Amino acid sequence: MKPTKMRNKMIYRATYQMRSKQLGSALSKNLRKKYGKRSVRVTEGDSITIVRGEYKGVDGKILKISTQKSSVTIEGIKKEKTKGEKFDVYIHTSNLIVTSLNTGDKWRIAKLEGKDPRKQPKEKPVKEDLKEKPVKEDLKETKKVDKTEKKGNEK
Repeated sequence: MKPTKMRNKMIYRATYQMRSKQLGSALSKNLRKKYGKRSVRVTEGDSITIVRGEYKGVDGKILKISTQKSSVTIEGIKKEKTKGEKFDVYIHTSNLIVTSLNTGDKWRIAKLEGKDPRKQPKEKPVKEDLKEKPVKEDLKETKKVDKTEKKGNEK
């Protein structure tokens, strides 16, 4: 296949899964040592440093991810229009270095550490508040009372 066709396929006609894989960024040196990986797919909440471009050296957190543009918006980076409106600037993920990861996704962290995420212990669901249970029981009791009252009225 010609290089131009291959490039067009990767850029313009890529599937959603391929575009998702293209949203990778390099890891910082200490994260590389910790996880033994060179790059990772960025997610919202990751802390990054911009390495190239107009905003070189700026640190921040990822706010939004655009799979169509293969880029992200970063907290605190905005441009101003001539009328005074401000808008988010999208920066390509290849121009970023991830300095700390969003650890909210246990599946992602397990994959990074090289573990099988399916074999990880599942978290126990959070117990309901004690206030909610008596309310439900009260409803059941009132229904029972209503039924007994109806039976008493029928006799």
